[in-house]
Amino acid sequence: MRKLLVTLFVFSVLVGCKKTDEGTKHQSTNVELAFDYQKLPSRATINPKATEILDGWEEFKAFDTSFDVLYKATNNEDLVLAADDLIEKEKKLAASNYPELFDTFQIKSRQQVIRTYLYKVKASIMENQPTTEPTVDMIKAYNAMRKQFNTIVNSQLDKKLILDEN
Repeated sequence: MRKLLVTLFVFSVLVGCKKTDEGTKHQSTNVELAFDYQKLPSRATINPKATEILDGWEEFKAFDTSFDVLYKATNNEDLVLAADDLIEKEKKLAASNYPELFDTFQIKSRQQVIRTYLYKVKASIMENQPTTEPTVDMIKAYNAMRKQFNTIVNSQLDKKLILDEN
């Protein structure tokens, strides 16, 4: 009876140790932490009318220039520097005076989404998580804001006529 009990104990310890090793190997091979800069989407273009307005907005120009640095990032270390710079420039952009045409909730809400994804990228870096997907999401949010600039400039609706009841 003792021999059977000792044999079962040794067998269960060996089987238990084997499963733990496989689980550790499985987790480490699944996670790829490298930043794949080649998967970054291209920037949305801004039409000439919107560009004229944005040229006078210095904080946006600085923020836009910081995105150029993001596209030059080839690894996580470069991405950390670009993300930190973008966070600082976004704070200045949020505190700045918006051009009258772009001082709308549509632009400010898209900027809030960009801010959220910026912090998601930063958290992914700090937690040693994959960074490519959050970075792509952040650039998509930035492209949405750039497209909104075009939409606002191209809008043919006069808000004063619509809202005036006289």
